[in-house]
Parts: sequence; C-alpha cells; structure tokens
Amino acid sequence: MASHRKPSPRIAAIPGPRAAIGITSAALATVTLLSESASAAPAKPQPTIAQVQAEVDSLNHQAEVASDQYDQAAQNTATQRQKADALLDQLAQGAQRLNDARRTLGQLADAQYRTGGLGQTAQFLLASDPQQLFEQTHTLDRMTQRQQRALSDYETQQAKTSGARARAASGVQALTLSQQKLAGDKATVQQKLARAQSLLNSLTAQQKAKLAALQKQREEAAARTAAKLAAEQRERAKQSSGSSSGGSSSGGSSDASFAAKAAKAIAFARAQLGKPYVWGATGPNSYDCSGLTQAAWAAAGVTLPRTTWDQVKVGTRVSVDDMQPGDLVFYYSDISHVAMYIGDGQMIQAPHTGAVVDVQPVTEMPIYGVTRPA
Repeated sequence: MASHRKPSPRIAAIPGPRAAIGITSAALATVTLLSESASAAPAKPQPTIAQVQAEVDSLNHQAEVASDQYDQAAQNTATQRQKADALLDQLAQGAQRLNDARRTLGQLADAQYRTGGLGQTAQFLLASDPQQLFEQTHTLDRMTQRQQRALSDYETQQAKTSGARARAASGVQALTLSQQKLAGDKATVQQKLARAQSLLNSLTAQQKAKLAALQKQREEAAARTAAKLAAEQRERAKQSSGSSSGGSSSGGSSDASFAAKAAKAIAFARAQLGKPYVWGATGPNSYDCSGLTQAAWAAAGVTLPRTTWDQVKVGTRVSVDDMQPGDLVFYYSDISHVAMYIGDGQMIQAPHTGAVVDVQPVTEMPIYGVTRPA
C-alpha cells in the first residue's frame, strides 16, 4: 500500500575556560534564569490511549485501502503482461511472415538478374521509394501473376507487421505503467503499517495494557450488538416459518442451493482459522480479506473477483436484517474490508497485518452492505 533527511543543525562553539574569567554574578544569575525559563517550556501533550487506538485503527484502515489498490494493480499487471506477451508473439509471427515474403521477392529478383539484367522486381526492391516507382512505371501491370502475388503478400505482411509493432510497443508501455503502480501501492501499504507498528512500539507496558483493555471493551460492545442482531434474526425466521407452514415457498429450491454452497464456503473459511493475514495474499498459507472470501467461495464452485470493490458488485444485495450464513459483509464507506457471515451474529475474516484469520462479531466495524454471491 519515505522520509526526507533534514540537515543537521549547526552546533555553536562553546567558550573555553578563558572566556569565563570576566563573568559577573549578575550575569551568572541571568544565565541561570534564562536556562530555567527554557527548561520550563510546556512539553508536547502525550496522546491518550483512546487517541492511540484511533490512530492505529486509522493506519490499519488506510493500509487496507492501499492493499485493495495493490490487489487491483497486481491483477491489472497480470492482465497487461498476458496482453503484452500475446502482442509480442504476434509481432514475432508477423516478422517471420514478412521475412518469408521478402525472401520470395528476393528470389524473383535474383532470377530476373540471372536471365537478363536488372528486372522490374529488382528495381522495385532497390528503389529508394518503391511506391513512387510503382506509380511511375506501373510495374504491377507488367509483372507476372506470380510476381504480383509475391509483391501483394509482401505489402500486406509489411502493413501487418507495422501494426503489430505499434500494438506491442503500446502493450509493453501499459505493462510498465502497471508495474510502477504496483510498486507504488506496495510502498504505501508498507509505510502505513510501519507507522502503526512504530506507534505501538512506542507505548510503555502500562499503556499497552490499557490499550488491550480498551480493545476488549470494544469487542464486548460489538458482541452485545451482534447478539441482539442474531436474536432478531431468529425471531424473524421463526415468524416466517410459521406464516409459510401452510404452503410451499417458491424460493425454497433456490435457498437450499445457496445454503449448500454456503456450507462449503464456510467450511473452507473455518479451516483457515489461525492463518496469518498478509496483504496481497490469496492462500493457501495466508490471506488478505478479499483473498479469503474469494478462496472460500471458489471452494464452493463460485468465482469471485479479486478486490472488495469488485466483489461487492457480484450477486444480490440483501439487507443486514436478512443476512444468511455465507453472505459477504462489506465494511466502511470506502468498501475496504470484507468478511463472511457465518450466522448467530458472527463472521469470519482476515483482519489486518499482525492478526490471523478469526471469528468476530459481525458488527465489529461499520457495515457498508451485504451481498449474496450465489
């Protein structure tokens, strides 16, 4: 998802013992007062634990946004590399066909020279401007049918090769730009994570304990909200089951199909619990948030795009109240995080650098929206 060195301050020369001989008592008192006044300047206030937590959360969030940008750039780079390779292959094939056409014309020119001087084909090949010679002498009208075909093939291959060369150059340029974007996004992620880690490392043991207690309070609050949501979902499901007991639901078959796929996706995600979050990772040993959801649903036979920004566009949007196990839950207004709902107010996620794939309350972060992939 850089620092600039500041010039070292110039150090003033300190007077030696000789320079101190004529200093009066009043002067010494003045120096002492000035020294005390300077040392009494108010120190920069230390941030509170809540402010530290907010700053770390913000940096982790920024890193996750940059990680999504990195994932997108990596995907674009892979696509551009495939296109560039294909264009270079086309250029190589075109160059071979052009060489074959040139060789055929050369053979015809050589045959004309051996049988009676410099023929029209040789003139055409050796002319500084073959097109002008063609227009002036109407060479094509006097060439044999074989010569006409050879010349026409040469001109066609020359035009194709020129076009292929231009497309290949454009493809290589696009690949270069994608690689530069990839490197920039990678640097941004590393900078954000380094700042967050540096901030945490600067805390004392007592401050770290307070930070852990604050985090626990937040988790407990999220758990209470999630439990309330789960209870409301169970009540609605109970009412819905009672109202539909007299007849069959038209969506029953579809719901059963989704539930079967969701069970496979959830089982895969559960098997990844404890594996580390690594930005840009898609498994099998580590994951970022969208890498985990992509791999989990792939295990159920459903293909998802790589980034959260693209995954949110797939499937059907559902309300938070109607979430079902297997649904994807997207967080924050910039859709920078995604997790999988597993029911009972819980979700599985790959959280952030320094954490592992875990189960948390689905209300742990502000929800942007929910989608049903299948």
